[in-house]
Amino acid sequence: MTTWNIILLGSIAVLALKAAGWLVPPKALDHPTVARTSDLLTAALLAALICVQTFGAGQSLQLDARLPAVAIAAGLYALRVPFIVVVPAAAVVAALIRLLT
Repeated sequence: MTTWNIILLGSIAVLALKAAGWLVPPKALDHPTVARTSDLLTAALLAALICVQTFGAGQSLQLDARLPAVAIAAGLYALRVPFIVVVPAAAVVAALIRLLT
């Protein structure tokens, strides 16, 4: 199977899942448990993506300058600092750590 075949197959599968989503009756989605689960699932998937991108290096765990940078960003977000300040602050922390190591 070539790469293009896999891409086409994946595209068809995603389109089929999207079409199946339209078939779910709106009443089923209005249930409080379903709404809460979908909200929490979105946040959990985003957190998992951040963890994989921060700590993953192929099949191994890599702890480098990204860890303190993400910790600084999380702390600044907890203090409700604007995004335009958080990103440069985290970048400066990562750059300084990489400069010193």
